[in-house]
Amino acid sequence: MNRPNPKVGIVSLGCAKALVDSERILTRLRAEGYDISATYDGADVVIVNTCGFLDSARAESLEAIGEAIAENGRVIVTGCLGGDQAAIRSAHPSVLAISGPHQYQAVVEAVHGAVPPPHDPWESLVPAAGLHLTPSHYAYLKISEGCNNSCSFCIIPDIRGRLDSRPIADVLGEAERLAESGVRELLVISQDTGAYGVDLRHQAQDWRGQSRRTHLTDLARGLGELGIWIRMHYVYPYPHVDDLIPLMAEGTILPYLDIPFQHASPTVLRAMRRPADHEKLLERISGWRRDCPDLAIRSTFIVGFPGETEEDFEFLLDWMEEAKLDRVGCFKYENVKGAAANAHPDHVDEDVKEERHQRFTEAARRIADERAAAKVGSVIVAIIDEVDEEGAIGRSAADSPEVDGAVFLNGETELSPGDLVAVEIDAAEDYDLWGHPVGPPS
Repeated sequence: MNRPNPKVGIVSLGCAKALVDSERILTRLRAEGYDISATYDGADVVIVNTCGFLDSARAESLEAIGEAIAENGRVIVTGCLGGDQAAIRSAHPSVLAISGPHQYQAVVEAVHGAVPPPHDPWESLVPAAGLHLTPSHYAYLKISEGCNNSCSFCIIPDIRGRLDSRPIADVLGEAERLAESGVRELLVISQDTGAYGVDLRHQAQDWRGQSRRTHLTDLARGLGELGIWIRMHYVYPYPHVDDLIPLMAEGTILPYLDIPFQHASPTVLRAMRRPADHEKLLERISGWRRDCPDLAIRSTFIVGFPGETEEDFEFLLDWMEEAKLDRVGCFKYENVKGAAANAHPDHVDEDVKEERHQRFTEAARRIADERAAAKVGSVIVAIIDEVDEEGAIGRSAADSPEVDGAVFLNGETELSPGDLVAVEIDAAEDYDLWGHPVGPPS
């Protein structure tokens, strides 16, 4: 009598980079014959992939571990919070094993210890592209681990180490397999995408019969050959980022840049240990839009950083009015255990942080609304994410999944996720658009 394959459940918290770690863990386990459970009670063991960047994220991770223990009882912890084993053991002494970020083998070995693999791992096949936690039409492509920067509010280098880039042939090979499996959009991610390949001295490798440097521009050109949407995230504004703009203008990759500016005030940026030349950034943004008019720029900012004055905050609002960014996220500053900024003087009162967060969010939404309104009457291409009895929901080239806006196609129930559709825009509000198809999907 054949015994059922052991089942593993997973809770994946935090950023898209952690999600990719979860996908790699599941791919390894699935290749060994484990089945994947979508519920606590159906799993023989549960993995919790934690986030530990902010105090609020640490609290959420500890809560998720507690829930998994209560619902299942057999829990393995990994991810960024895994570097603080004492905190996890203090709150949840019954966890079976703890490991840090991207320690895939340690997680797999812990699963082996909790529930041994089946005797014949070849009974279950894994697709060449691996297993993914995203919808089938898009996937995240992680090109490196770690970071060489030393921002005072961040402990990522302490958690994930220094920059560790994947060789370009490995990245392009994975991307090709994903495209062949039906993925129609790849979201390129890392801690510092612009620095890709610096640690490997931009070593060249052969792919598709051509020498390619392990460098962001060569990577973008190679990915552009796959004939699918390529979206760049977490791009630190190094000078060579300018070289991506022509590739966007010609359609090789999407006209979308995710650059975490964090602030605009030179005083605050210096305290953050970030580049502080706001005027040069405005000039570059103007040049990017001149050369690629369809460019959408997304960014994230921190308000209430220690020492931020009302003058600093007003400077940021004025800079936003000039930059007119398309997509913006904003966070209230939080102390992060181990970060240098914790010791900075003049921490901002929580009520002031909240008030500035509201003012910033309102200003960013108004700017986004103005830029969206300019698209009414134009025709764009949208990728469809969801279809139900009311219609379809998609995204434009300016919208990354889950963090940006949406394109609503009311009444269009015959479309399918992954379809690319030409859409005439009828209305706009904040970050969202409404429209109707003007041609068949591709």
